[in-house]
Amino acid sequence: MIFLVKLLQAAIGAGPLDEPPPCRPVVAVSQASQELSGKVNAEQSNADTEKQIVVHVPVETGTTAIEASQAIWGKKGRWLVIAGLCLIMIVYEIDNSTVYIYRNYAASEFEELSKLATLSTAGTIIFAVAKPPIAKLSNVIGRGGTYLIAITFYILAYIIMASAKSFNIYAAGAVFYSFGQSATNLMNDVVIADLTTARYRAFGISLSFWPFLITPWTAAFMVDSVTAPTGIGWRWGIGMLAIIMPFCASFIVATLLYYQTRAEKEGLAPRLKISLYEFCSQIDLGGVMLFSGGLALLLIPMTLAATTPSSWKTPWVDALIAVGAVLLIALPFYEHYLAKHPVVPPHYFANRTIILCCLLIALDNVGFSATHTYIYAWVTVARDLEAREATFFTYTNGVTQCLIAIIAGIAMAKTKRYKWVCVLGAAIRLVGYGVMLRLRGSENSVAEIFIVQLIQGIGSGMVGSTLLVPAQLTTVVSHAEMPQMTALVVCFAFVGGSVGACIAGGIYTGTIESELWHYLGRGATAETVTALANSITGTAPEWGTPERTAVNLAVSIHGGHEIHDLRSSRAFGNRLYWIPFHAQL
Repeated sequence: MIFLVKLLQAAIGAGPLDEPPPCRPVVAVSQASQELSGKVNAEQSNADTEKQIVVHVPVETGTTAIEASQAIWGKKGRWLVIAGLCLIMIVYEIDNSTVYIYRNYAASEFEELSKLATLSTAGTIIFAVAKPPIAKLSNVIGRGGTYLIAITFYILAYIIMASAKSFNIYAAGAVFYSFGQSATNLMNDVVIADLTTARYRAFGISLSFWPFLITPWTAAFMVDSVTAPTGIGWRWGIGMLAIIMPFCASFIVATLLYYQTRAEKEGLAPRLKISLYEFCSQIDLGGVMLFSGGLALLLIPMTLAATTPSSWKTPWVDALIAVGAVLLIALPFYEHYLAKHPVVPPHYFANRTIILCCLLIALDNVGFSATHTYIYAWVTVARDLEAREATFFTYTNGVTQCLIAIIAGIAMAKTKRYKWVCVLGAAIRLVGYGVMLRLRGSENSVAEIFIVQLIQGIGSGMVGSTLLVPAQLTTVVSHAEMPQMTALVVCFAFVGGSVGACIAGGIYTGTIESELWHYLGRGATAETVTALANSITGTAPEWGTPERTAVNLAVSIHGGHEIHDLRSSRAFGNRLYWIPFHAQL
């Protein structure tokens, strides 16, 4: 226990907790910072107390405010921020553990389960493309104000989804939900990066997900109670979060806004009134539109085409993909020649460490999403698990990942090395996919399918905890650019996730009905096959009957297609893990 306390003290600041972190407000040294050139000393001796110097980056109000706040908040303010982070992470994980499950019941109620992958992919795309503009926004208006915007989107999303009368209205609410969740997720990481040193950053970010060690198990009982025949229903399950989320988030929002206001009153942070043009320039509105619009136009048509085969034959799909590709190609030229405050600085992609981190985290998430988009539907149909047990199964991977990530963070902090953790985790992930081919089927025992999730979680925890820190440690990334770098890496993670969900959706819609026809035989009707493919509630035959066995086999064969198709991408990704990074803890 004493060891953990000392580790926590070291992680959230150099020296005792009652001493403020060794940093000064940027406003006090703004001229020197703007004139500073050269590279940041990356020697290992400096890594432990790293608070990055602003290099070639103009002072932004949000960055100035957080550094000024850190200089004045002392022990009390520091603990208030940490307590606020704990509260928002608890409700964030409750939301993450329940709304993900409720969408299966929502899609089934609207008889649109086959569109689940499309909804998942669209949400993941929004989650990804929203991060760079959110990162820039936090540097302009401050961390507290960005949190407030995120929670507003959350509340609006809960209201729309809970009151939806059709799947399209539910999907519209899911768009707002993805934006709010993306902003909250990024701001949690950014505030932790503000609080921690480089050496302990992986541990700090991993530790922030500690509620996920508990919430999936409690969420399973909540989901079971909410979705039971006598329960309040998935609508109220979502609706009650509209009260819980703003209450828990109010603590960190109020704390950050209070210290930002106090710093401004004491003259440590500037109170700048900027024009609309300057605001758009600060957040790089043009770059945001090219980056976000390009990814959205590229990925969403691919998703629709994958989930509805006839869509490839429609001209607008090809046209949108072409426009998206053109926007992404134009992005580096715009950022280099026109943008004053680029959202994706071109020099990032001259750094091999940043490129590898983005590529590897994207490939890792392709594999995860392709094999987990329909995991809840599979385990409820093919294994006849109740809502509670199915939720346990769905989140076994994530809970294991969270626990291993904390342990890996401690190991990296103590050894000051991360590459061996990354390579070992990648090897375990590859073994996990091999085991998945053998043990995730309709004939395997419950223990065997849980073992697959455990192995995958161990590998994911080791890989996921190592791929963000190297990118943040490169000498080309300053403190002011920290939110952008964090957003870029996480963005690539969710772009990979959207591609994986697109693959899963294409396989599901392309194979499930044909497999159902094959195993059910001539006695099946078109209405029965369509109903079984689009809902997990009230359509499956009784457990133990020949018809149910046929359905189980059809669903399991569909899952096998996903795993087979992912082996090549995982093998390619594992080769990349052996390329050495050039960042040192």
